[in-house]
Amino acid sequence: MGRLDNKVALITGGARGQGEAESRLFVAEGARVVITDVLDAEGENLARELGEMATYARLDVTDEDNWDRVISDLGPGGLDILVNNAGIALMASLLDATLDHYRKVIEVNQVGTWLGMRAAGRAMRDSGGGSIVNISSIDGFHGMPAMTAYASSKFAVRGMTKAAALDLGSHGIRVNSVHPGLIDTPMLVTGGQEVRESLGKLAETFPVGRLGTAKDVAQVVLFLASDESGYCTGTEFVVDGGLIAGVTFDT
Repeated sequence: MGRLDNKVALITGGARGQGEAESRLFVAEGARVVITDVLDAEGENLARELGEMATYARLDVTDEDNWDRVISDLGPGGLDILVNNAGIALMASLLDATLDHYRKVIEVNQVGTWLGMRAAGRAMRDSGGGSIVNISSIDGFHGMPAMTAYASSKFAVRGMTKAAALDLGSHGIRVNSVHPGLIDTPMLVTGGQEVRESLGKLAETFPVGRLGTAKDVAQVVLFLASDESGYCTGTEFVVDGGLIAGVTFDT
């Protein structure tokens, strides 16, 4: 038996990176997965590869009507798990960033997560409960140069998770956030391959000594999506190889 047998999961940003890893793992664990994204070709190809337990639906997470359509298409009692995974990272120093840049990141990472929690929460309330997993970041705990917009959005996701857990607990809905560190996905190379290599060197100094993988994150998301985490809500789960535990040095 799989850990998600007979459950229906919707994963945003599910076509690649962490979302793809979550989609693959959830199907392997018995869930019927609705992969959503704006990367249609990648999403459709992944759904075909995963077979009859996966479907693809286009979803712009910033669009309220998109959310209503996708949730409605699931039918009554059709959603057990939401993974708010969709996100973007645009690098720019505070002095060089534009307001449009800031708003774009906030709309996807923060507003998109809020709309998802509301839409899924309504569906789960009507069907007796479920689990919402919001993907934040270690930048929801501390700052990072050239990432004021991203950090703002990820701190917000952390706070929204706690508030939503209080609102939704009486309906049998759990809400938790996952905070990845340096994970080797397409988002990591936003600043170019040179930045990725530099971060890889940095990761060698972490207690675990390496960059994280999308599967590292997906395994934690799986736990939170499953009934195994039935007494967990309103809290943070950090997946960072020890990055924010403190500074290491040779002794």
